[in-house]
Amino acid sequence: MNERPDTRCATCGTDENALYDAVAKVIEQYKEKDGALIMVLHAAQEIFGYLPMELQEFIADGMNIPLSEVCGVVSFYSFFSTQKRGKHTIRMCQGTACYVRGGKKVVDAIKRELDVEVGGTTADGQYTFEIARCIGACGLAPAMMVDNDVYKQVNPAKVPAILSRYEETEAVEGGAEA
Repeated sequence: MNERPDTRCATCGTDENALYDAVAKVIEQYKEKDGALIMVLHAAQEIFGYLPMELQEFIADGMNIPLSEVCGVVSFYSFFSTQKRGKHTIRMCQGTACYVRGGKKVVDAIKRELDVEVGGTTADGQYTFEIARCIGACGLAPAMMVDNDVYKQVNPAKVPAILSRYEETEAVEGGAEA
């Protein structure tokens, strides 16, 4: 497989060669299986945090498939990202129930609090901010998620307290009732 320069992963600090070696092991495990590209891409994104073009080329070479096929799958599915992501992902629901109960005001509050646009990552690399069309918590509207934690009945005043939980500690467990 391709030789890589000695660099460190910007988001995790790990030697990128080690990350590519981990992806190569995943490719080796799945490359002979039909329909395995999505599994390889998920694993690669878990390892790297995102799927830059260089990594997509590495996967295409390793699986002996056209780069266009890899790029097509990456660009089609919204859960794949080609941009560096923050340590934490904020998803603000904008489904009907959340929107009509003030979700747009919460979006504006998050943008102000973090100085980030929807779809962007904060300058310090801590947060990526996304809109979700529905997170399945309509009875809790407006609802938002930070990583896997769900917050109910969020309003703009609650945003700083919710976010502070992720600044104070590395391991936040369970959605709080902020």
